[in-house]
Amino acid sequence: MKIDTELKLLDTFSFSSLTDIVLLLLIFFLLSSTFIVQPGIKVQLPKADTSEEIVDKAITVTVAKGGVYYLNDMQLPIAELGAHLNSLMKERSTEVVIIKGDRNTEYWRIIEVMDICKKVGFTKFNMATEPIYG
Repeated sequence: MKIDTELKLLDTFSFSSLTDIVLLLLIFFLLSSTFIVQPGIKVQLPKADTSEEIVDKAITVTVAKGGVYYLNDMQLPIAELGAHLNSLMKERSTEVVIIKGDRNTEYWRIIEVMDICKKVGFTKFNMATEPIYG
């Protein structure tokens, strides 16, 4: 019995290994995208159709549930918010403040933050929301 030792080219390409790789990549990206967590203070933002992502390093004032106030990531009482905002305005020379208010926060707390920001000299405000579809 003679064994054929010649190398022959395959007539067809086997897609089974390629589909395995694609499925593994798909599973990897689906699982890793669920682990992306927004850093910062836990706030349930209201939902809106016209949400836009802001990449700029702006000053963020967060009003959490129960009337707890944060300037960027630092918790502080409302009485000290104006002084801290004034020093940040001089350092960063920005006029935009992003206000993140919990969806269960009383409306007057947001207005109080806006009044303090206006007294300091800020003229532009962005209200943080979540997209409805997300």
